[in-house]
Amino acid sequence: MPKTNNKTKQNSKNKAPIGTIIAAIALVAVIFISMFLPKEQEQYRAVYIDSFDTATQIIGFDNSEEEFRKKADVLNEKLIYYHKLYTIYSNYEGINNIRTININAGKEPVKVDQAIIDLLKFSKEMYTKTNGKINIAMGSVLSIWHNYRNAGISEPETAELPPMDKLQEAALHTDINNIIIDEEASTVYLADENMSLDVGSIGKGYAVQMVAEYARELGYDKMIINVGGNVASIGTRGDNSGWKIGIQNPDLNAENSAVETVQFSDKCLVTSGDYQRYYTVDGKNYCHIINPDTLMPPEYFSAVSIIIDHSGMADALSTALFNMPYEEGLALINSIEGAEAIWVYPDGTLKYSDNFEQFVVE
Repeated sequence: MPKTNNKTKQNSKNKAPIGTIIAAIALVAVIFISMFLPKEQEQYRAVYIDSFDTATQIIGFDNSEEEFRKKADVLNEKLIYYHKLYTIYSNYEGINNIRTININAGKEPVKVDQAIIDLLKFSKEMYTKTNGKINIAMGSVLSIWHNYRNAGISEPETAELPPMDKLQEAALHTDINNIIIDEEASTVYLADENMSLDVGSIGKGYAVQMVAEYARELGYDKMIINVGGNVASIGTRGDNSGWKIGIQNPDLNAENSAVETVQFSDKCLVTSGDYQRYYTVDGKNYCHIINPDTLMPPEYFSAVSIIIDHSGMADALSTALFNMPYEEGLALINSIEGAEAIWVYPDGTLKYSDNFEQFVVE
């Protein structure tokens, strides 16, 4: 597979000697300490399918499977909590979520959990940082694409693209400034009755970050959380080495299932791509990611992956860079401390940010 980056790369007599005494003391110390070292921990794995419409996999090292399972269950419950708050598709008794906010657009403020306010504030920050390429106020446009995509998947022979005039009309209701947050009252109000929120480009990654931080607060370590490809590592593996993760090859028929294998600890990896969620119209595939400028799926790359220490930011950046030409995306990544990226082109060519390859292993 051809590979390239901005550097370009083609896929005394009666006394014991003092040294002896010190060595003896050191030996006793080592023996004494070793008696109290914890036994070697084993690796365990738990899989769940009850949040963010995808599979959650938690891997960790612990003294027993029972101890690990208890920790994993706690983290999964926290993830379900965020799922219920951030969904736009379901109602839950006693919970005001993103869907509740959308239903009340233009009507009245909705009192919400602080976790929603935190997400919306973070999303506004990422809107500014990405020059609008991440816009959670794009719900009116994305819902149209969602409906046409579902119809096209259900009945491929009649699949069609949304009319551009319909998309353009919906785009008139995507002003992020119409999201009015009152932190003192803990409310969110959408000032445009025709707008709606869609946090799909950032919500899952942000939730994973919050769960990872929660795990650290509880003293959990040596774990990795993978929610549908949004990966967050908490500490190291059992042998104190970094976690090795393969970056999915967008060409699902290729001999190599990963374009690269990376290794890190206490960092996150998120990929955005066109190879899983898409539908076909007249022989051409159209993915679920929509460029706010063109209102169409972008065609620059097959996938973009981000490594950084915040899963929410990784989620947002991977989508933003998927919507940008390489040069523009590289400039954005270089402006964010600790962020690295890899771009996969439709022909399999790889490009890297300046220091991405420090994470690459054989």
